[in-house]
Amino acid sequence: MLELPRNHEQRFALSNEVHARPPVPLHTPTKVSCIALTTSGPYKDDDRTTVCELTKQYGATPPGPGVKHYSVDLGEFSLIWERHTEFIRYTFFIPGNDEPFENTALEAVPSAWLASLPGELIAGAHAAILPSPASDSRLDEVRKHFAANTLIGADIAEGSATAVTDFRIHADGLGRFLILNDGMTQWHAGRIVQRLLEIETYRVMALLALPVAQALTIELAAWEQELSEITDEMTEQEGPEETELLERLTSLQAAIERSSTQSQFRFGAGTAYYALVQRRISELREARMPDMQTFKEFTERRLAPAMATCTSAERRLTTLSARVDRATQLLSTRVNLSLEQQNQEVLASMDRRVELQLRLQQTVEGLSVAAITYYVVSVIGYMAKGAVAAGASVNSTVITGVAAPIVLTIAALGVRRMRKRVSALNRSPER
Repeated sequence: MLELPRNHEQRFALSNEVHARPPVPLHTPTKVSCIALTTSGPYKDDDRTTVCELTKQYGATPPGPGVKHYSVDLGEFSLIWERHTEFIRYTFFIPGNDEPFENTALEAVPSAWLASLPGELIAGAHAAILPSPASDSRLDEVRKHFAANTLIGADIAEGSATAVTDFRIHADGLGRFLILNDGMTQWHAGRIVQRLLEIETYRVMALLALPVAQALTIELAAWEQELSEITDEMTEQEGPEETELLERLTSLQAAIERSSTQSQFRFGAGTAYYALVQRRISELREARMPDMQTFKEFTERRLAPAMATCTSAERRLTTLSARVDRATQLLSTRVNLSLEQQNQEVLASMDRRVELQLRLQQTVEGLSVAAITYYVVSVIGYMAKGAVAAGASVNSTVITGVAAPIVLTIAALGVRRMRKRVSALNRSPER
């Protein structure tokens, strides 16, 4: 036996992903009921617990921990349980030998268990597979199952079946699909039913983005008006008001970013669901029937405009965010320039003050030299007069006159030297 390298922890899960949610072979006639319930997430495993309770009632093997797809035959009906990112889908199957939308597969399920399912019903539909009648009036027989509603349908699978619906919720709270089998195998019939029910589920899930876009459109109009007012004021005002405008822009940008964060997932999910709807419709390989819209035409005329509204709202939000960002940068630049100008004015004022202080200091130094000279020369004069009084043959006036310039020079040099020393200490780096 080969000894392979150690497996990646996700190897088997990723390999089995392509086999997830396989279709089941369906006999003709068969009745199918499908319901999808939204979840608040993250999963609390309530759905699996509920399915385990059902299997316990019928003595079947329950789904194990971590299972996301489970199918079981419970005798009275068959069940497929699927866990998706945002919803949980339950599909029920029974043989169908009577009217297609009477005694449905959902009615075979215990009502108390059905009412206990966790989540909120977001989509649901019945599907019935019948043998295709040989008469040319088959569509007349089909119409009676959809009241007076406009039908949407087509010949599918290269003419081996006909699928018809009205995409409406009927009195029992679910939609309806009728498939007339004209040569499909059991596996092919299972794939067709699966695609039709996925179209119904993904169509509704895609439309969850529409209310978000509609609510966002109202907010976008108010935000665009606010931004227009701010930019108008930016061209008219200068000074302290710029700071107030910057605060308004910052608040506006915060509101836009919060809305973008809240709606980003919903818009992204809507786009993904819409792409799935388009793919499932293309897999039907439709051929037009007289006086009837195809599935593709119906979605392009009804679903596509709704998704275009979502795309437009998302684009407007992105564009508005970029505009607010540019306006914020522009206003921040203006505020910074104003601050720099104010700083330059403060520095110029400080330079003038320093210059005045220097002049004052020079004046004080001059007065200091004069005062020192005056007091020192006065002391020398007193000393000379004292010597004369003591009988010394000196002229006190001459001594005072000679001492004055000498003392003045010494005082001036001393003050100058002291100023240089203080300046050197101020210029020296701090230790």
